[in-house]
Amino acid sequence: MKHTYTVTGMTCNGCRIGVEDKLSRIPGVVQATVNLEKGEAEIEMKTHISTGAFQNALGDKYKIYEKNEALSLPMDFGMEQQKSEWRQLFPLFLIFGYITAASVLMNWKTWSGHHFMLDFMGLFYIVFSFFKMLDLKGFPDSFRMYDPLAKKIPVYATVYPFIETILGLMFLMHFEIAIALYATVIILGITTFGVTKVLLDKKSIQCACLGTALKLPMTKATFIENSIMIAMALVMILQTF
Repeated sequence: MKHTYTVTGMTCNGCRIGVEDKLSRIPGVVQATVNLEKGEAEIEMKTHISTGAFQNALGDKYKIYEKNEALSLPMDFGMEQQKSEWRQLFPLFLIFGYITAASVLMNWKTWSGHHFMLDFMGLFYIVFSFFKMLDLKGFPDSFRMYDPLAKKIPVYATVYPFIETILGLMFLMHFEIAIALYATVIILGITTFGVTKVLLDKKSIQCACLGTALKLPMTKATFIENSIMIAMALVMILQTF
């Protein structure tokens, strides 16, 4: 017999593999197939197994419901999910705040909005590329899940952290700024397109903006951070004309 369940809490392909493995190990389960994009698990079993048994196997990180149970979740379930999501995004906001503060301090004595934006973008790239490089093997898989160019050209996902590092150094050293600005608009424009598609499709996947070291869900915050960088780049490009 086969049953389809709703699974919440999965944010990346690693989560999918982990859930699939845990469900498959339960005695009586013939096969478990997990779909990350749909947030579903199709389980084939020899005899009926209770949802509680599946939940015990998955632990607190993931929640599993039968289809009809998922439709009758309490009204505050969505609010709890949202609170959890904001807690997960706290490191992102903290890093963003530190980058902003550092950029302000670097230009405090001789304030220049132009230099502030250059330093902000430079630090943004350096910090974010650092987290990506903590797991150069795992990052490409997560990045390819939503970046259109990385999906078509796999090697692009592999070199992307190094591209960010180079762009960060170019901004901080004020070297070939025009090239760095146009590259920012193109690269982040492509990524933002992919992020927008994921958000519109309401898919639950991991954001690779801070690599795989921090498990961040794909949310509007990812769209906003990319949009800020693109906006800064466009403003400075327009200032050159």
